[in-house]
Amino acid sequence: MLELVTYIVEHLVDDKSAVNIVSEENDGVITLTIHVAEADIGKVIGKQGKIAMAIRTLAKSVGSREGKKYNIEIED
Repeated sequence: MLELVTYIVEHLVDDKSAVNIVSEENDGVITLTIHVAEADIGKVIGKQGKIAMAIRTLAKSVGSREGKKYNIEIED
């Protein structure tokens, strides 16, 4: 899952070197925190949050196949 989210985010942003995704598991929920450059945060969130929502939907879909729960957070 981490590789999928990394792939998607790196193709959305201009500064690929600033992409950092941290995975943390707590109470059976895996939280992926996305850190990008401040100039690229809008590209990851998208208009009205549609891109962020799509990433979360993919995470939910993959998680249901794997029997895991994923939470996606975007921070600057």
